[in-house]
Amino acid sequence: MFVSLYQLLQNTKMIDYALLSQCPVFRGITAGDAEKLLKQIHFQLKKFLKDEIVVVAGAPVTNLNIVLSGSVRGEMIDYSGKTIKIEDVEAPKPLAAAFLFGQDNKFPVTVTANEKCSILVIPVGEFLKLLQMNSQILRNYLNSISSRAQFLSQKLHFLSFKTIRGKVAHYLLQQAGDRFHSVELKNTQQQLADLFGVTRPSLARVFGDMQKEGLISISNKTVKLVNREKLSELINHA
Repeated sequence: MFVSLYQLLQNTKMIDYALLSQCPVFRGITAGDAEKLLKQIHFQLKKFLKDEIVVVAGAPVTNLNIVLSGSVRGEMIDYSGKTIKIEDVEAPKPLAAAFLFGQDNKFPVTVTANEKCSILVIPVGEFLKLLQMNSQILRNYLNSISSRAQFLSQKLHFLSFKTIRGKVAHYLLQQAGDRFHSVELKNTQQQLADLFGVTRPSLARVFGDMQKEGLISISNKTVKLVNREKLSELINHA
């Protein structure tokens, strides 16, 4: 059900367009242009309190949802009934943007507000209008879902290794390539832990052990590959 013209105008005034322009989908769009674009479509601005459920896993994805303030968390329940947090999504990032289209376009996780937050809700049909009106938004959206697919593909690849040492060795050798003997870590240790599917303390312990064994040398965020042969052996035995 669409909002009235009055509500639309009120919602338009409540949006921080400077922040919206930093969203991956609206990157490269000025705050002024973002406001003009949104005035041409129907949308809603929804607000949630801390720990309030935004959407339940399995619900159809019928809107592009963008967190405009605060943050939310994506969680799923395993077979034992334990709740597992998948990730936190902070403003101004979209939720499940890659699930807008396709045959099984349902939310893979339950989304809950970490704190008081507001979410911009754009129906799929209205978002299609945006994609047709602005080629930059179209490119941004395609880049966003492509990057997400690449991230998930990379994560599945890491999960195929049985040991953390094997995952770390593969990552370092892959980043260094054949020409370089050191790697500049652009991700935080927590981001790497999430990528490898392990805890941060476990990852830190493995990095420390590998440095003690003379396989690598760490200085700030630069990791020098001291013994590439041994690192390759770790992959083969992972």
